[in-house]
Amino acid sequence: MNYGFVKVAAAVPHVKVADCFYNIQQIEGLMRQASQKEVQIIAFPELSVTSYTCMDLFSQETLLRNAEKALLDLVNNTADLDLLTIVGCPLVSGSQLINAAVAFQRGEILGVVPKSYLPSYKEFQEERWFTASSHLQQSMITIGNREVPLDCYLIFEYDEVRVGIEICEDLWVPIPPSSELAMQGANLIFNLSASNELIGKHAYLRSLICQQSARCIAGYVYASAGFGESSTDLVFAGNGIIAENGTLLRESERFSMEEQLVISEIDIQNLQNDRRINTSFMQGYLNHNMDNGTVVSFSLPSRALDLTRVIDPHPFTPSGDALKERCEEIFHIQVAGLAKRVLHAHAQTAVVGISGGLDSTLALLVTVMTFDALKIPRDKIIGITMPGFGTTDRTYTNACDLIRSLGVTLREISIKEACVQHFKDIDHDIHVHDVTYENSQARERTQLLMDVANQANGLVIGTGDLSELALGWATYNGDHMSMYGVNGSIPKTLVKYLVEWVANNKVDEASRTTLLDIVDTPISPELIPADEHGNIKQKTEDLVGPYELHDFFLYHFLRFGASPAKIYFLAKRAFGETYDDATLKKWLHTFFRRFFQQQFKRSCLPDGPKVGSISLSPRGDWRMPSDAMATLWLDEIAGL
Repeated sequence: MNYGFVKVAAAVPHVKVADCFYNIQQIEGLMRQASQKEVQIIAFPELSVTSYTCMDLFSQETLLRNAEKALLDLVNNTADLDLLTIVGCPLVSGSQLINAAVAFQRGEILGVVPKSYLPSYKEFQEERWFTASSHLQQSMITIGNREVPLDCYLIFEYDEVRVGIEICEDLWVPIPPSSELAMQGANLIFNLSASNELIGKHAYLRSLICQQSARCIAGYVYASAGFGESSTDLVFAGNGIIAENGTLLRESERFSMEEQLVISEIDIQNLQNDRRINTSFMQGYLNHNMDNGTVVSFSLPSRALDLTRVIDPHPFTPSGDALKERCEEIFHIQVAGLAKRVLHAHAQTAVVGISGGLDSTLALLVTVMTFDALKIPRDKIIGITMPGFGTTDRTYTNACDLIRSLGVTLREISIKEACVQHFKDIDHDIHVHDVTYENSQARERTQLLMDVANQANGLVIGTGDLSELALGWATYNGDHMSMYGVNGSIPKTLVKYLVEWVANNKVDEASRTTLLDIVDTPISPELIPADEHGNIKQKTEDLVGPYELHDFFLYHFLRFGASPAKIYFLAKRAFGETYDDATLKKWLHTFFRRFFQQQFKRSCLPDGPKVGSISLSPRGDWRMPSDAMATLWLDEIAGL
């Protein structure tokens, strides 16, 4: 494996009904194509050696004898290929006929999985010819002169890769074999299918595959019969579908008259990480009385990793209609959380420090929506702008304009004189723009907000976002602190889209103009005086790195527990045209150094609503010792 990825394929070959030797030629051709494309495991449709629609020909000795001979020819003819192959074939086991999935590699048949559930309704008549796995009399089957395991719960194992197989109808029952296989360790499920097309069936099938991959926390590869299979009353569209833990990775073109090879990669490391974290996953194994399957070893061919699946550079921000839906849901969660806290605290007001930047803008928008939902007048919200030494005209004007256009009460309290006095009190040179100079301003602002909230019987609404918490880009007991932090689960890359979405969908033209200018303003704490032209001099991303990179690093580190080496590999795939390798490595080092150094700030965060799957709340999602060393992670980066 390379970084946990296994390259898999769902194949849809040309077949002719009952023409076994023609069919294996087509199967072999796709196997060789797949091998050239570095595929490691490939699956073909149900009964693909003979075709599915043979009907009563399955009772004919000639078909069955030649099906076995064709299967053996296929296995022998491809002995030079090292990919694990799974094909469908009717096989005789004693006095019983089975609808079988045959797994073979390098000229050797490793095992046979019989179909568990045989449909015998409407257009399906499988019980007419086949025997279900539960009624089989033997646990071994002889093919040619070799006896191999016969079990619906076979698991083919190589290190962390554990392959389970089910066949078509098996997926559609209340408790599919794949559920039991997953609880026994299978993390990669292959389904050999011959499911005919009906109006509306395909959408249900896609949903079923994605949901089953999610329930099993597994990769799911579905290979179904195509154009050549269509016969008499049934039409087959050739569905090749690959999903991973609820996400559809690739699918074939439906109703194509050409053979197809659908290829993607399954991230076994991510799946195993999710299973370890989800402690409920294995409880089903303890609560469900099941027979243990048979484990068969196979060899996963070593391949150069040519990743075909898309690595999203912005994993927190979906596109298109999905982004609109995500924005609406996020605001609903934030508003519901803040509304509960306002009511519980019997707060009469809310106090928000408005800088003219993205985070405080989002916090104000959430507060406005909350007061609207609670039917509290917006003028009960106190928006405070607190100009300091680094405040520019652009951010000051935007802050005031936004507060007014939203109908919020505006207060302006300059922090300059208070900070000058504070510098005198602690004997600090005001011309030395060091961390003391910067943090004093942040703490003065927080003190003002807290005291005004006390005056007005209100709550200070926190503005800091998830990305800042990850990097520790906040002043301890300054902007780090509030009475309720509404943005604590929102990454910086998503904050921008949320504000932009409100601008385009929820406010009047005056507010829209201001919001869009805020979106375009460089991100800055504005704690250092502006340049000679009055522009922002202190730009956050110049100091700590691009937030799009840090959000990418954060997502893969927390969501999947990925190592620095893997994150670097993925980042090169996602950002290769934007950042060179040295830049990616530099900011990756910065991310891990700061993430470990700044845990002490995250250990005492205020309450705030959990919004996405990633949160740094010390009370729930992320409990890390404040004094943990980053040595192992930084050493790995140094070795890249």
